[in-house]
Amino acid sequence: MTSANRREFLALAAALPTLVQAQTEPGSMYVCLHEVTSDRFDFKTAMEGYARAGIRAVEPTLVKVREFAQKESPATAKRLLDDLGLKVVSSSNQLGLAEPSDTRAQSLEDLKWKVELARSIGADRLVAPSAGTGMYNLDDYKRGVDNLREAAEIAKPFGVTLMLEFTRFSRFAGSLPTALKLVREVDHPNVRVMMDTYHFWGGISKFEDLELLRDGELHHLHFEDVPADPPREIQGQPDRLFPGDGIAPLRRIVEVLKRKKYARAASLEMFNPAIQAMDPYQVAMKARAAIEPLIA
Repeated sequence: MTSANRREFLALAAALPTLVQAQTEPGSMYVCLHEVTSDRFDFKTAMEGYARAGIRAVEPTLVKVREFAQKESPATAKRLLDDLGLKVVSSSNQLGLAEPSDTRAQSLEDLKWKVELARSIGADRLVAPSAGTGMYNLDDYKRGVDNLREAAEIAKPFGVTLMLEFTRFSRFAGSLPTALKLVREVDHPNVRVMMDTYHFWGGISKFEDLELLRDGELHHLHFEDVPADPPREIQGQPDRLFPGDGIAPLRRIVEVLKRKKYARAASLEMFNPAIQAMDPYQVAMKARAAIEPLIA
């Protein structure tokens, strides 16, 4: 980025409304953009578009960051974020850390470079989705606790917390109660629980499950809506909707999460190819318009 462009973005940041300037202040939820939402664009283009739209919190995709860093450097990636006034509030992601699988060794190897890169750009947390499709038994859950603890020890020296994400597609951790049980049994400071409203409302969790959360226990939130059609049984990741466009009771969910002392990001993570191809500035503006009224 040229000095002129840096000055332009800094000037834009200074001119943003008070609401946007206060987005990442303690005590309130704020809009965040997950970089997969702009998957057709490179790291630099996505971050610049988000910043121009007044976004202050981002969740970079580490594969995209690495592509940029290999041409430049991790330090340059961090400097870009700083120049744009962006705070990295999470990073994404690493599969296969909890459930037993034949690919676990490779997952741990990938985790090593990801936590190092996450730390270099200022991220102190990393999403760890459960996507296991096997047939599991009770012994596998005991192994899952050990697996998460082992992964946490890899992340610990870098100051990165691994956040177990239950997903509606997982046969291992597909609900909030199961994710909470695993994380609590791991009992490690570098393992926490997170939630995605698409997986929560479109999966097997129940609204009442939110009451299981202890104050301050939720570590991160992905925030999208669930469509009425197609039937939930055949919905996939691209079927996610912008918040407010579907059937999930997002206002009620937010009310409970606030009562449970969650005051962090509401991060939009979209997989629809048409949305991923939208100009990052436009998608960020649309995200703000959809999310800000729901979390105010």
